[in-house]
Amino acid sequence: MNSQFIAAINQLCDEKNIPRDQVIETIKAALRAAYRKDYGNKEQNIDIDIDEKNEMTTVYLLKDIVKEVENPEIQISLKEAQRYQKNAKIGGVVKIDVTPLEYGRIAAQSAKQVIIQKLQEAERDIMYSTFKDRENELLNAMVQRVEYGTVHVNLDNKLTTILPQDQQIPRERYYAGQRIKLYLDKVIKTSRGPQLLISRSHPSLVLKLMELEIPEIKSGLVEIKAIAREPGVRSKIAVSSNDPKIDPIGSCVGQKGVRVQNVMDELNGERIDVIQWNADIEPYIRTALAPAKVAAIELNKEEKRAKIFVNPDQRPLAIGKNGQNVRLASRLTGYELDILDIGEMTGAAAEEGLKIEALKDLPNLSPEIIAKLEAANMTMVEQLKGLSVADIASGIEGLSEEEAQLIAEEVAKAS
Repeated sequence: MNSQFIAAINQLCDEKNIPRDQVIETIKAALRAAYRKDYGNKEQNIDIDIDEKNEMTTVYLLKDIVKEVENPEIQISLKEAQRYQKNAKIGGVVKIDVTPLEYGRIAAQSAKQVIIQKLQEAERDIMYSTFKDRENELLNAMVQRVEYGTVHVNLDNKLTTILPQDQQIPRERYYAGQRIKLYLDKVIKTSRGPQLLISRSHPSLVLKLMELEIPEIKSGLVEIKAIAREPGVRSKIAVSSNDPKIDPIGSCVGQKGVRVQNVMDELNGERIDVIQWNADIEPYIRTALAPAKVAAIELNKEEKRAKIFVNPDQRPLAIGKNGQNVRLASRLTGYELDILDIGEMTGAAAEEGLKIEALKDLPNLSPEIIAKLEAANMTMVEQLKGLSVADIASGIEGLSEEEAQLIAEEVAKAS
């Protein structure tokens, strides 16, 4: 053994993040395989001693000391054993130095295969033990290379895995050396070792990035109730506050939109709409369909289906490009949403629709109040009907208690 070999061991430990003891044991197993290939057989008990200080490797043949030798491959008589070890006794083990001067080409090839196999097994075990407890976490990664749509990435502890094409953000370009964030969905064991299911398209990636950027979410003061996502294009996020003093939408958006913009930048410019979550499904659906203004809703709670009636000019907004807006709103609310023109209302739905009145038409509300209502996507009397003054004041940014009281009175009159 020379100093270059020791340096190679050190480099291997560093690059593969494998414990030194494990690498040494792998080399010993390889040397045992090489010796048996050229000089021994499978029955023999071979021990390898690696002296790193003196840069020496010694191969020992171990034999049990017995009275009568039945198998000379693993047994030795006392008289023969004393030739190698003067204090040898029956029942003991003698170590015979059988270090060869050189190994043949086939033996060297066998040793190489053993080293490759053992190191791969060690790398897989480390990968599993490292990441099993990190499921549903955000991972930092660096793109190593891109081959035919498959992205090979180095994770934060130098382990390498792949980001499949179906888990990438559509139309996002990857290049060697690029730093990206990934969502670790699951770690599973397969016949070929553990497999990390990582993703850039999973909805929970948005959640984890929001946690990273927004302290109120990380601390639990603001809670993300639901996420609907079309990767690389648009996401809708419903949030609520566990503290009445904290505005959940304002916390997520940040000053001049800087917080949500940081998340959008990480997601290749994907648009993120943050809306107010509501336990009452009807106002929740109205908010989820923003920026479209909903005239009336006919709910079927048993089938989790809703007919959404809108004015003709609002229909394109409600449906969105290629049906995107209504599709995301449906996923966000958990209801199947059917967008219909207001003229299609019949029966009870039509009667209810006639009662609906725009807030801007209420006589005693000033333009300033109307502007605040519209900024919060509150445009129809139906959206505020039944809400208390406190609910109106806390749900609409910049609204004073006096203004909330006036709104509640006007809504009550209109209803």
